Amino acid sequence: MTRYHATSNGNVPFTAAEETERDAEEAAYLAGANDRAAAAARQERNGLLAATDWTANSDVTMATEMTAYRQALRDVPTQSGFPSEVTWPDKPA
Repeated sequence: MTRYHATSNGNVPFTAAEETERDAEEAAYLAGANDRAAAAARQERNGLLAATDWTANSDVTMATEMTAYRQALRDVPTQSGFPSEVTWPDKPA
């Protein structure tokens, strides 16, 4: 499929070299999909951990359920389907 540059004079087709360069860029982007998904999952996990950081203050006794929840969040990257299939732990009440 031919790609085009949009110019004020209309669409100009890519040269063969530009097509090759764009194909390489797209391949590199697709190759990084897993890394981007992992980064997004870790960012989500970090946000969930941050939301419960107050439970780890020295003047608060952390409930066993909260300790288990926070550990399960830390273990998310070790799940077998990570990062495409993440099972998020349920936050205790």
